[in-house]
Parts: sequence; C-alpha cells; structure tokens
Amino acid sequence: MTVELNASEALGLWHQVLLGQVQDDLPDLTVRQMAILLQIYLVPPPHTVRGLAALLKVTKPVITRALDRMGELGLVDRERDPRDLRNVVIKRTVSGALFLERFGDRVIAVARRLD
Repeated sequence: MTVELNASEALGLWHQVLLGQVQDDLPDLTVRQMAILLQIYLVPPPHTVRGLAALLKVTKPVITRALDRMGELGLVDRERDPRDLRNVVIKRTVSGALFLERFGDRVIAVARRLD
C-alpha cells in the first residue's frame, strides 16, 4: 500500500495515532523513548547504551534514564555484556514487541481511514 500525504495529512495521521494511544491508556513514551524503542526492535541487535547514545547524539545517562522508564514498563530489558562488562546490552521483550505491534496496527488503521 502506498500512501501519499501532504504535511497537514501526515500531521493529522500522527495526531490520530497519538490520540488513540492516550485514549487506550497505553504507556506514554517520549519521542526519545519511542526512537530508542524502534531502534531496538527494527534494527538487528546488538544494541548497547553506548551505541544508542552515539546514534541519538546524547549522553549515556540520557539513554539510561529512557531505558529505566521503558524497563519499568516491561518494554526492554538490560544485561551486562559477558565479553565486556563495561557494556550494557539492551534486550527485546515480548511486552515490547506486542506494544510496537499494536502501535503499528494503529498506524495502519488510521492510514486506511485517510483513503
């Protein structure tokens, strides 16, 4: 399916997707948290705090705070890299995969209503 949107339509789509997230009482993620989550789930692993910080051009504590929140929500997990204990590897979870699947389904549903 190809969808061509102008800027106003694209913003309307994003608005409707976000409204649905809030109305369904799903976890509120910041844009930064969502970018991190999508990176973890859409790009093949491994993912480290150091690597995510470099990609997003932020400090490691910024990533750590975002991961703390997402960990509380069960969307990601972390463990020390056994090969290099200085590195923290971020792991996917079933809850995180289901959250993003529902989010993707919502985007599709809203986009279809635009046709």
